[in-house]
Amino acid sequence: MERYKQEFIEFMVDCQVLKFGDFVTKSGRKTPFFVNTGFYRTGSQLKRLGGYYAEAIKGKFGLDFDVLFGPAYKGIPLSVTASIAIADKFSKDVKYCSNRKEVKDHGDTGILLGSPINDGDKVVIIEDVTTAGTSINETLPIIKAQGNVEPVGLVVSVDRMERGQGEKSALAEIEEKYGLKTTAIVTMAEVVEHLYNREYKGKVIIDDALKSAIDDYYDKYGVK
Repeated sequence: MERYKQEFIEFMVDCQVLKFGDFVTKSGRKTPFFVNTGFYRTGSQLKRLGGYYAEAIKGKFGLDFDVLFGPAYKGIPLSVTASIAIADKFSKDVKYCSNRKEVKDHGDTGILLGSPINDGDKVVIIEDVTTAGTSINETLPIIKAQGNVEPVGLVVSVDRMERGQGEKSALAEIEEKYGLKTTAIVTMAEVVEHLYNREYKGKVIIDDALKSAIDDYYDKYGVK
């Protein structure tokens, strides 16, 4: 596993973004782990987060694209910090863009904020965690309405590696339905690999009991 992935897993633990216990997802699934990206709350945290996204984007898609699009609302700061990180790390200046929930009819009018999307632009979409496709259903029409543009792919922070609407993973369903490449900074398999029975800051984060609970969860909701 690449070093930046290991650092990102520990970073999530430090920021209390990645938690273990008893939770219920939006879809009603009882889960022993939860990812809440709302806990990235400081400038230094967002700066580091952007760097991890930049590494994942370059590793999967390269740097031959023009716009980093972050759907409102969580995608807005992600598109900003990741575009800054790409400039700092790789000396590539990409545009950032997001949508508004409501169309603005005065001043900087329209549905977009940040850079406009122009004919011929290649666009990478950036989100927080694996979606079931709901956000993409809303995002792609907005992007494609801007002209003859090419959606290149989707990057998220964590792939939960569980079934989406059918038997495939949510990211695999997005790839199949929309023809988009997808990637994540880390998968939950990598999280477990890095933290299982390994002491971090004086504590074992994933012990045998928690590992068993995670395995049971994937037996029920994981990709077959």
